[in-house]
Amino acid sequence: MRDTLVDTNVLLDISEANQVWFGWSSMALRDAANRGELVVNPVVYSELASGYARREELEAMLMHASIRKEELPWDAAFMAGLVYRTYRGKGGERTRPLPDFYIGAHASVRGYRLLTRDRGYYRGYFPTIEIISPDTHP
Repeated sequence: MRDTLVDTNVLLDISEANQVWFGWSSMALRDAANRGELVVNPVVYSELASGYARREELEAMLMHASIRKEELPWDAAFMAGLVYRTYRGKGGERTRPLPDFYIGAHASVRGYRLLTRDRGYYRGYFPTIEIISPDTHP
């Protein structure tokens, strides 16, 4: 069994009952939970917070879904910086590391699978992590 880091978009699909993605995201989240623990980090947590009026509501959603909160490892923060340097070297225009870099680095450092609908940066910059997305698990 391997734990799974859950990206923001999957949790928003469920909490906002996204008409297009609710079904896939719900199924993928249940499947991941059957294979190990579900995890979010402070980056995902902060992105989710914008959809809740009170912290207690967000905490209740995470608890209801049996999602564990985990700090971002220092090794992941360093890896995110290295990935950002590569991104800038390839002509990337963002002036600060992207949230996806922290999320991908966290999954990479801990050996987690990553549940997301957005493979873009993850596949290109973190080729060793197992990504669960609509195109890999339809």
